Amino acid sequence: MDYSTIKLIHQSAVALSLPGFFARGTASFAGAAWLQHRMAKTLPQVVDTVLLVAAVTLAWLARLNPAEVPWLLAKLIGLVMYIALGVVALKPTYGPATRALAFAGALATAAWIVSVAITKTPRGLFPLMTG
Repeated sequence: MDYSTIKLIHQSAVALSLPGFFARGTASFAGAAWLQHRMAKTLPQVVDTVLLVAAVTLAWLARLNPAEVPWLLAKLIGLVMYIALGVVALKPTYGPATRALAFAGALATAAWIVSVAITKTPRGLFPLMTG
């Protein structure tokens, strides 16, 4: 596959992953039973795996090294933050206030990651992050 096709796959996975996380988060706060179904647990993992494999493939095809490309390093750091916040947000073992704060933080981090991808700058679209 060529770069454009992989990029489309990556963008499509983002377009599925982020609304999926939002839906799972809001459903989790509402105590929705569908979150316990196998598909609700498996599908996000499949989508996120496709997203990550496509991202690594894009970086490899473009010969991008995170140590040399600040915006890519920023996206990777943001991804770790997003995952950590997402885990806290979706685990019922944490209190509602902690989960809500983590959920909001995960959504803000995801928005920042997307803005970094669009602008190709570590600050993304958020002016508060200017240096």
